[in-house]
Amino acid sequence: MSTPEDRPSRSVIPITPVPAEGDVEMVSLYQAHQKIYPRSVQGVFAKWRWLMVVITQLVFYGLPWLEWGQRQAVLFDLGARRFYIFGLVLYPQDFIYLTALLVISALSLFLFTAVAGRLWCGFACPQTVYTEIFLWIERQFEGDRSARMRLDAAPLSFNKAWRKTGKQLAWIVLSLWTGLSFVGYFTPIRELTASILSLGFGPWEIFWILFYSLATYGNAGFMREQVCKYMCPYARFQSAMFDKDTLIVTYDEARGEPRGARSKKADTKALGLGACVDCTLCVQVCPTGIDIRKGLQYECIGCGACVDVCDNVMDKVGYERGLIKFSTQNAMDKGWSWAQTLRRIFRPRVLVYTAVLWAIIIGVGVSLWNREPFKVDIVRDRATMARIVAGGKIENVYRLQIMNAAEQNLTFHLQVNGLPGLNLASETEVQVAATESRWVSVRLQLPYDAAPAGSHPIHFRIESRSPNGQSVGQLSEKTVFLVPR
Repeated sequence: MSTPEDRPSRSVIPITPVPAEGDVEMVSLYQAHQKIYPRSVQGVFAKWRWLMVVITQLVFYGLPWLEWGQRQAVLFDLGARRFYIFGLVLYPQDFIYLTALLVISALSLFLFTAVAGRLWCGFACPQTVYTEIFLWIERQFEGDRSARMRLDAAPLSFNKAWRKTGKQLAWIVLSLWTGLSFVGYFTPIRELTASILSLGFGPWEIFWILFYSLATYGNAGFMREQVCKYMCPYARFQSAMFDKDTLIVTYDEARGEPRGARSKKADTKALGLGACVDCTLCVQVCPTGIDIRKGLQYECIGCGACVDVCDNVMDKVGYERGLIKFSTQNAMDKGWSWAQTLRRIFRPRVLVYTAVLWAIIIGVGVSLWNREPFKVDIVRDRATMARIVAGGKIENVYRLQIMNAAEQNLTFHLQVNGLPGLNLASETEVQVAATESRWVSVRLQLPYDAAPAGSHPIHFRIESRSPNGQSVGQLSEKTVFLVPR
C-alpha cells in the first residue's frame, strides 16, 4: 500500500472567489496618465528648434498682415472662389496646383523621414512648435521642472493661484490670437479685426476663431505628448519608411553600460561602469517622457533634447560627447565614422525621392510661369437647341465664363474657326474687371447646307489685351457645333 509520500503530487489550481451578488469589480483597461514635466535644455538642437519656432510663427502670424498692391498678399477667398498668393490669382479650376502641393508635401515628408526619421515632428510640426511656446510661457510663471512639480503638489495658496491663473490667461490670449490669424487667411484680417473691435463680426468667423483657438489651447496646453503618441497617425506608420541607414536618436549601449552613479574623479574601469552616470536627465527633458536608453520607441519625435542634455552632462564629468546622438543602426553596429554615415545616407532610395521631388517642383514652377492670366469655360446653352434663324442660317448658342486672373482690367477678343462660313453673330469683345469673372452669351451662325447634319468640332480663340492694347495672352478652347437633320 502506498504512502502519501509515494503518491504523485498534483498541482493545486487557485480558485478565484466569485464576487457576491451586488458587489462591483472594476477592471481598468487603460494605463493611468501621468503628467510629464519636461525640463528645459540648452544645446545645438534646442537652438534649431527655437529657430524653427521663430521662422514658422513669423510666417504664420505675419503673412495675413502683408499687403500686395491694394490687397492682402495671401488670402483664400472662399466666398468669391478666388485664392490670392502674392502675384497669383487662382480659381477652383486650378485645383491641379493644390494636388501638386499635396504631392510635394508628401514626398518631402517621405524624404525627410528616410534621411533623419521624424525630423518634421521634432522641429516643424505645429504640435511641437506650439507645445514649445506654451511650455516657455509655463516656465515664466511656474519655473522649471522641479518648481512646477512642487507647485502642483502644494496646497492652494495665493502664490499658486496667481501663477496658475496668469499662465492660463497667457495661453488663452495666445490661442485667440492664433485663431484670429488662422481665420485671417480666409477673411481679410484687417476687416476681421475691425469687425471684432466693433462687435460686428459674423457667426462663422467667430465660430472658427473660437474653434481653432480651443484646438490650440487644448492640444498645446494639456494634451501635448498624447497627441503625438495616440492621435497622430504618422507615429504609427513611420517605421515603414525607416531602414538601417536612417538617422535616428540612438543610445550607445556598448559605451554606456553598465550605467551607474560615480564621482567625477572615480576610475570607471576599476568600478566596472560605462559612461552613463544614470542621471536620468535624458528622460526628464523628453517631451514624450520616454527613456531613450531602452532603444528607439515610436513615441520618440526626434527632437534631440536628450542629445543636448547628455552632451552637457558628458562635458561636466569630462567624458567624450556622443553617448546619445543622431546616428544609424548600421553605423552603430559597424562602428562607422560620421563621414561614412553621411555617405551612406545618400543611398538610392533617398536619391530617387530627391529626383522625383525636384522634378515635380520644377514642373509646377514651369507650369505657373507659363500659365495664362485668364481662363475660359465653354458651356452649350441647354435652353436653346440648334435652330434656323433669319437668313436661312443655323445658329448655336453658347455660354462662356471668362475668368480674369490678372490684377488689371482686360479686354477679351473672341474668334471662332473650324467650319467654313462660321461666324460670331454676337459681340466679339468682352470687358472683364481685374480678378473678376463674367458669363457671356455667344451666338454662332453657319450658312445652311455648309456642313452635313451632325456634331462638328470647332475652336474658340480668345485673346486678352491690357488697357493699353498690348496682348497679354491667348487660349484656344474646343467645343462642338450641332447641325440639325
